[in-house]
Amino acid sequence: MTRHTRKSRLFGDRHHHHPRVRLLWGIAVAGLCGFVLLAALMRNDLLTAFDNSIILALRSAPDDPIGPPWFEAAMIDITALGSFTVLSIVSVIVFAALVLERHGKAALFLLGSLVSGTLVANGAKAIFSRARPDVVEPFASTFTSSFPSAHATVGMLAYLVLAAVAIRFIPRHELRRLMILCAVAIGLLIGVSRVYLGVHWPSDVLAGWSLGAAWASLCWLAAHYLDRQRGIGPL
Repeated sequence: MTRHTRKSRLFGDRHHHHPRVRLLWGIAVAGLCGFVLLAALMRNDLLTAFDNSIILALRSAPDDPIGPPWFEAAMIDITALGSFTVLSIVSVIVFAALVLERHGKAALFLLGSLVSGTLVANGAKAIFSRARPDVVEPFASTFTSSFPSAHATVGMLAYLVLAAVAIRFIPRHELRRLMILCAVAIGLLIGVSRVYLGVHWPSDVLAGWSLGAAWASLCWLAAHYLDRQRGIGPL
């Protein structure tokens, strides 16, 4: 396989072009609409009962999450997968590997997606400035406002983007699907852990998942249309 061919296949092939683009647009639109809806409901205090019922259901007492101690420890480990530190380390390693292997387009896609997504998540936090949950004792440190959950947003975005880069070098469709499913599963687990640990309202996490999936799709679409414009190859 020539270098040009490897680059042109980075974001897909012609046979799956149209269905994939339609799917990405669908995810992007649905995710953004879901985020806007949740933000509107949150601003009008229409999610209070929903949030309280779920976060309290995960506690046997305000300072005691349900489940044995090992499960609490596992949730703390899982939530770390969406932390700035862990995602930065993983992303730097993958970025360096892509640069060394001369996959510059993939490296820029990874960097641009993660940086822009992090800025969007933090910008949304600054706009909404929602207070953290106060009905339970938190089991993790927090330093920013609550809506949307940055762990859920950037976690979903980062693992989807990493999977999107990885599957371009995996020929088997079954393994590609598995990579995407694993990325979604990790993003979902990170969000659940934030509610379980009492540091986010459930609606914060739902909004984060919606925004993260939408932003990942938009970044993928942006890469696709830039490729078409430059004549490099389809998504």
